[in-house]
Amino acid sequence: MADGAITDVGTRRERARADTLREIRETARRVLVTSGPEGLALRAIAREMGLSAPALYRYFPSREDLVEQLVADLYDELCDHLEAARDAVAPPRPGAQLLATARAFRRWATTHHIEFGLLFGSAAQGIVPADAARADDSPAERPGRRFGGVFAALMAQVYLEQPFPVPADGELAPELQAQLEAWCAKLPVALPLGVMSVFLSCWIRLYGMVCMEVFGHLRFALADPEPMFESEMRRVAAELGITGDWSPPS
Repeated sequence: MADGAITDVGTRRERARADTLREIRETARRVLVTSGPEGLALRAIAREMGLSAPALYRYFPSREDLVEQLVADLYDELCDHLEAARDAVAPPRPGAQLLATARAFRRWATTHHIEFGLLFGSAAQGIVPADAARADDSPAERPGRRFGGVFAALMAQVYLEQPFPVPADGELAPELQAQLEAWCAKLPVALPLGVMSVFLSCWIRLYGMVCMEVFGHLRFALADPEPMFESEMRRVAAELGITGDWSPPS
């Protein structure tokens, strides 16, 4: 067989494999949404595709491997959504972009409850081993860092353009200082520890608000949590000196 024919056969096989991998991941997403994380079994996915379970093992050695890939896909989808919201802000002021990105995060979370639970809740416990979820070479590690980087980069830009008040290193508890130093050492831009302390404080409030809404923990008080979320956004904006960038959601 000529070299060109061999290459063509190889290319066709690669395309067929890529198509099958994509179909498996799309099917896994549908099974996740309809049956929840507990329904993410290779047999269920194979049945949905009209395949045998052993056939799936040629593509994913275990359920955990498939779920890790699904987590990576979801992180990438979420990051695409956040970056699109960030890049749509005109003029591109970091403060306005940060607020737009936070709103986009809430919007994705509240319209993708099951997927959000897999990424940020307890849904992945027992599915993706904790040591695998933290491994530097795990499929979800790169998109996970990308997600964190979206918010961290905007916070850094806000501070570098117009520094906001932050606590001095000596005002932070020694135990907190040590942890923040370890975290800051991994960042591409050197920032005062107080900046990262403020960033964490703001993130905990916004992320906590979204989590409580998605998981139904605000129903005791709020039928519509959006006004409370916007109230928290305004407080964060005031703390960061970007109140002028906040406006009511359209």
